[in-house]
Amino acid sequence: MATSSQPALLPTYELTHRGSRYRLFHGDCLAWLSRFPSASVDLVVTSPPYNLGVAYRSYSDDRPREEYLAWVASWIRELARVLTPSGSLFLNVGSKPTDPWAAIDVALAVRPFLHLQNTLHWVKSIAIDRDAVGTAAGLTRDLAVGHYKPINSRRFVNDCHEFVFHFTPTGRSPLDREAVGVAYQDASNVGRWRAAAGGRRCRGNTWFLPYETIQSRDRDRPHPATFPVRLAEFCARLHGVSRVRRALDPFLGLGHTMQACARLGLPCDGIEMDEGYLTEARDRVAEELTRSA
Repeated sequence: MATSSQPALLPTYELTHRGSRYRLFHGDCLAWLSRFPSASVDLVVTSPPYNLGVAYRSYSDDRPREEYLAWVASWIRELARVLTPSGSLFLNVGSKPTDPWAAIDVALAVRPFLHLQNTLHWVKSIAIDRDAVGTAAGLTRDLAVGHYKPINSRRFVNDCHEFVFHFTPTGRSPLDREAVGVAYQDASNVGRWRAAAGGRRCRGNTWFLPYETIQSRDRDRPHPATFPVRLAEFCARLHGVSRVRRALDPFLGLGHTMQACARLGLPCDGIEMDEGYLTEARDRVAEELTRSA
């Protein structure tokens, strides 16, 4: 609850659906995070600016590295404070071939405040050789699926993946591993292992989640750096939907984390400094809630 020294949390926009509230706050993430009560958030799924020169509308993405990492530490400190003891932070961070340490540097900046419990790999595009999967898959040819930005270089390969670091307060947060599990390819495994009784196994730490095909970048994906809604949904399911009383994305962008929470019926807060992105996020979440009605 707010006190006399702690301004009330008054969102710019608020949507409600079936008892769940979706609050969108306009402004600086640090200013708003300082107003959140301690241990009040169970799940954070977010993707901060990578400091790789991305052309955001309201943020300069080319700070000196030490200044940028000090800024990362400041909002991570606040997230560590607002997370519940068994909460989860899923932090999506990318790099580029000429700056391969960027994501690792961010992870190291988090280390003083939270435990790295899992390292997930979001695979955007993958090539699968027909011979590697065997005849049971029914492939008639080699398969290349997903979307990536081609790199024209004699030094670097195409970049088809990003990190999703799973941080927790103690390193012991329980997970619902089968919630994003996959069916066993060999049905005999179901009877062989007691843990396989449900017919599904843990997906592991590689998640192939391609972007949806779009017709117009300006209309369909106006933000320069987004992750798929399904990625945020996977993170929420892995953490455990039943344990989420409040989710948060301090870098809301187009609202993909909040859209995922709307699909799952989970209350969610989001913070975004760009007013245009915030309005777009509100509209997209409202559309998601309408589809869920």
